[in-house]
Amino acid sequence: MPVINFVTPCIFDHGAISKLSQSMASLNISRAFVVTDPGIKQVGILDKVLENISTEHEVFAGTEPNPTETQVKEVTALYKDSGCDGIIALGGGSSMDLAKAVGLMATHDGELATYGATVGGGKKIGKVPPLIAIPTTAGTGSEVSVGAVVILESGLKQTFASPKLVPATAICDPELTLGLPPMLTAATGMDAVTHCIEAVLAPTINPPAEGIGLDGLGRAVGDGWLKKAVQDGSDPDARWHMMMASLEGALAFVKGLGGVHALSHAAGRMHELKLHHGTLNAIFLPHLMRANAGADDKKYHRLRQMMNLPDGADMGDAIQKLNDDIGIPARLSDIGVTADHGASVVEYAMKDLAHYGNVKPLTQADYEKIFEAAL
Repeated sequence: MPVINFVTPCIFDHGAISKLSQSMASLNISRAFVVTDPGIKQVGILDKVLENISTEHEVFAGTEPNPTETQVKEVTALYKDSGCDGIIALGGGSSMDLAKAVGLMATHDGELATYGATVGGGKKIGKVPPLIAIPTTAGTGSEVSVGAVVILESGLKQTFASPKLVPATAICDPELTLGLPPMLTAATGMDAVTHCIEAVLAPTINPPAEGIGLDGLGRAVGDGWLKKAVQDGSDPDARWHMMMASLEGALAFVKGLGGVHALSHAAGRMHELKLHHGTLNAIFLPHLMRANAGADDKKYHRLRQMMNLPDGADMGDAIQKLNDDIGIPARLSDIGVTADHGASVVEYAMKDLAHYGNVKPLTQADYEKIFEAAL
């Protein structure tokens, strides 16, 4: 039986960051622990955010791409020693995932792995410290999602999913994305596009989520806002609409995700390569659209409509053209992945939570074929 949940308070518009102190007060956060990354600090976004905090606070600005269990342990210890009573996640998906995992481990006993979604750990997740999420990219949507993704010490890139992990408040200020470089705009934008598409295709019954995913896809692709944001990063309207598409992608994927994310998580777990999740999604997406063709023709028809494609158009070709137009690398080999990585990527893809949400069942042979095509 469907269970439909939406969502969390979200302050959304240009200048929304001015509401940060007010949001902290409403959540009784008297001393905030800010989790961000070196790039956010370097370009001055951190300073802009800290100007809107009127109380004492601590800052951790060392978030790694694709956060690891090791870093979660290190930052959890810092949080516990800080005397803080709430967390502010500032950045992209990595900062928000790290912040969520820190909040989880600061309030729960045992190993992080025991709370993983693939081992039924979500039901063990209880109350966590209040979290305010402030995205600085338009792609992950983690500011309104139930999930976090962390590379465990076992090597598995595990998803942690619970309504308790939804941030208590999201502050979405498109002005914080105005300086995002074209390549990062493209990659994070394709993350949002992939969320929308895979959520629509996921077989779980949730019509509101499906409708939101279709709107996000139409906004990013059909209305052309992704291309506009890549072409002119200073366009405030493009940044507004892409941040909305990102938020909508995350609202939609409460339905589930699919094989694109299974493969992207599996490739992203190779920490030494430091692969960007959105770029991986973009590269894998055309191949999964072809592999899944015929599984749900009605949904493919709706996706084509939202992308302004003619009936019967090859979705894989359309996504590949979009990738080319916005500068996404065409192949996995362009970003350092080799054939030697294939067996490991396929193995971990089949263990990933998103594998079970694909529009049709995928076998090991299917994943091997998709990996080879994407390479």
